[in-house]
Amino acid sequence: METIKNPDKKGYYGKFGGSFIPEILYPNIRELQDNYQNIIDSPAFQKTYQQLLTDYVGRPTPLYYVSRLSEKYGYQIYLKREDLNHTGAHKINNAIGQVLLAEQLGKQKIIAETGAGQHGVATATACALRGFECKVFMGEVDIERQASNVAKMQMLGAEVIPVKSGNRTLKDAINEAIRYWVNNPAESHYVIGSVVGPHPYPDMVTQFQSVISREITHQLEKKAEMSSPDYLLACVGGGSNSAGAFYHFLDKNVKLFGAEAAGKGVGTGETAATIALGDSGIIHGSRTMLMQDAFGQITEPYSISAGLDYPGVGPIHAYLNKTGRCSFFPVTDSEAIHAAQELARTEGIIPALESAHAFALLNKYNFEKNAVIVINLSGSGDKDSETYKRVLK
Repeated sequence: METIKNPDKKGYYGKFGGSFIPEILYPNIRELQDNYQNIIDSPAFQKTYQQLLTDYVGRPTPLYYVSRLSEKYGYQIYLKREDLNHTGAHKINNAIGQVLLAEQLGKQKIIAETGAGQHGVATATACALRGFECKVFMGEVDIERQASNVAKMQMLGAEVIPVKSGNRTLKDAINEAIRYWVNNPAESHYVIGSVVGPHPYPDMVTQFQSVISREITHQLEKKAEMSSPDYLLACVGGGSNSAGAFYHFLDKNVKLFGAEAAGKGVGTGETAATIALGDSGIIHGSRTMLMQDAFGQITEPYSISAGLDYPGVGPIHAYLNKTGRCSFFPVTDSEAIHAAQELARTEGIIPALESAHAFALLNKYNFEKNAVIVINLSGSGDKDSETYKRVLK
C-alpha cells in the first residue's frame, strides 16, 4: 500500500481524521480549510516564516553524531537537536507558523493548550513577538510539575488558565481551550500544538514541523553521504515532533519507530499507550485511535511525561500504524528515566522526558549492526529538572 503524506480534501488519512466540530466553530474551521494552504504556500508568508526560523528560532538545528553512545550500542547514532531551538523544543516551529497564519486571517487573540509547557511557552513567545493577546490552558497537575514553564509563559505576557476538570492534564486542557473557543469564535485563533484536532490542524501542524525531516535529509548527505537513515526514532504523544521528523521519509526506504508512553506498564491501568491499547474513536474533532472503556468512554491516561500524557494520537499516526508504515513501541516511565540518565552521562545531554522515551528504544529493539539511526531529540530536559531530581534520588 502506498503511504500518503497528506490527507484528502476532507482531512482523512485513510479512515482517520476528518472534522467533527460544534456548529458554532464551523465558520472558523471552514475559514482555515479554505485558506491555510494558499497562505502557507504564498511567497510573502514563506519569506517571513523562513526568516524567523533562521534568525529567531536558530534553525537549522544540528544533526549531531553521538560517538560514545554509538560505540556502546554498535550503531551510527545521530541526534536531531530540536532541544537547541529558541524556547528549547520543536514546538516553536509550529507556534510561529500558526501565529503568522492568524495574523493573515485578521485574528486578534490566540488560544493555546499545553501539557509539558513547551507549546505554551512557544505560543506565548510567538504572541509576544507579533503583539497578540495569549491565553494558555493548562491542567493543574501539569502546572505543578512544569512550574518553570508556567513562569516563562507569564513573563512573556500570557495568561495561564488552570484547568481543574478530569485528571487535570493535557486532554483536559484541550477540552477547556475548545470550550473557550466555542464561546469566543470570531476574534480568536486556536493554536493547537500537536497533530490532533479537526482538519486542517493535523496537516497544518505536520507541514510546519516537516522542516525537521527536510533538514535531516540535507544534513545526513553531508555527514554520512546518504539522504536517508536506516532507522528514524521519535516519541509519540499527540505526535507533532514525530510527524515532522517522519514526513519527508514516508515515501523512502526508512524504518520509522515511534515510542509511546506506557507509564507504569501497558496492563496497569496507569498508561498512555494509545496504539498498544486503543481503538478507533473520535476525540477533539477527529477520528483516530484512542484509549476507551467497553462503553466508549475515554479512559484517563498517565505518564511521568506531561507531553505524552494523552489518551489519543494524531490521525496520521493512527494511519501509519494501521498500514504498518511505522512501528510503535510502549516505553515505561522507568525505561525512559534510565535512557535519559544514560544519555546525560554518556554524551552530556539531558533530554526532555518526552524525548527520553525515544532513546529507550535502543534497549528495546535489536537494530542491524552499524545501522545509521537518527533520533529526534525533541526537547531539552531543563523543564523536567524537578522530576529528575525526585526520581533519581
